[in-house]
Amino acid sequence: MSVDVVTFGCRLNAYESEVMKREAEEAGLKDAILINTCAVTAEAVRQARQSIRKARRDNPGARIIVTGCAAQTEAETFAGMEEVDLVLGNSEKLERASYGRVAQFGIEDSEKVRVNDIMSVRETASHLIDGLEGRARAFVQVQNGCDHRCTFCIIPFGRGNSRSVPMGAVIDQIARLVDNGYREIVLTGVDITSYGADLPGTPKLGDLVAKILKRVPRLDRLRLSSIDSIEADPALMRAIADEERLMPHLHLSLQAGDDMILKRMKRRHLRADTIRFCEEVRSLRPDVVFGADIIAGFPTETEEMFANSLAIIDDCGLTHLHVFPFSPRKGTPAARMPQLPRHLVKERAARLREKGEAALLAHLEAEVGLTRRVLIERDGLGRSEQFTQVEFAAERFPDKGAGDLVTLRIAGHTGRHLLGEITNRQAA
Repeated sequence: MSVDVVTFGCRLNAYESEVMKREAEEAGLKDAILINTCAVTAEAVRQARQSIRKARRDNPGARIIVTGCAAQTEAETFAGMEEVDLVLGNSEKLERASYGRVAQFGIEDSEKVRVNDIMSVRETASHLIDGLEGRARAFVQVQNGCDHRCTFCIIPFGRGNSRSVPMGAVIDQIARLVDNGYREIVLTGVDITSYGADLPGTPKLGDLVAKILKRVPRLDRLRLSSIDSIEADPALMRAIADEERLMPHLHLSLQAGDDMILKRMKRRHLRADTIRFCEEVRSLRPDVVFGADIIAGFPTETEEMFANSLAIIDDCGLTHLHVFPFSPRKGTPAARMPQLPRHLVKERAARLREKGEAALLAHLEAEVGLTRRVLIERDGLGRSEQFTQVEFAAERFPDKGAGDLVTLRIAGHTGRHLLGEITNRQAA
């Protein structure tokens, strides 16, 4: 075994895991398992601890190095695990020197934690990678950190303040990935709609999107990861309307549909702002599909407040939901607010998921009979422009594999996935 990486959490972590693996291997590290953790929920931290224990049972002779957001915010928690050899912070995990010291000198007890103050980090460097192992699309980091302080969120303390990757470096990375055969790129970060505020000239996310599509004409598809709709700039709205290569799927950092809960979360939008945004985008791009993050059972949430979050699924026409039962994170203001009983939190999360499943079913039924371009993720499964999963007969495309695009007519659905069939017009 050389270097294995176990990744939890977001697309940004997936991108950084690829950087970590390369830097560790280039540093000469061998027989090591890197655990790249997530801190969004207490459950994510629990899963990371469980994975660490399993990694040690299965690989008794390996070095286990833990990093990521949970390692940044709870370094001593992981350092206290006997299975863990080293804890690295979110900045240190991307530095070759961090792994070179281990490869050359080993790990001493006194050095078990190497986690610096993430708030002192002022820049986000561009790391050129050739691709992401086992993935049909490539993620490109454009931003890191967050300047906002939502009352439920621990991530700014794991990632630091917002900082952007210069536009030229982003374009160079995307051009490199397209040259290596990637047809779809996803722009990722912690708060990508804050892009550019720290760069000369303060470009916006929309400016970056327009420049990418102009400078990399061979790129077939460009996607955005989660966005904060209140920060959507005019150039981004123009790109949504005019750029067919910008995919018609937007995942919103929504969190709730009730104004009082949004205020207690310290969000910067109200219910009406989100509804208005969705209506405007849909008028510009009728085939757009929205996803959203929604938290169930936030402290002080009444049944009436929760009903507003349920209703916003229909009011905004949401399709792909990520539902999170509220999880108090130590050190956040929301953890000190009056908590709801856990059974009620779980019950509300279940109701949100049920509503989300009904919304997805309606979307699947509306897709039947349409023609979609599908990016193959693995044999017999891919994603449409709207990021909806599509199943198809892989044997009908013997010369196509992960990362290729095919044109399919939507013949039906399974209740969760679309069913695609071959057309007379196929993509190269």
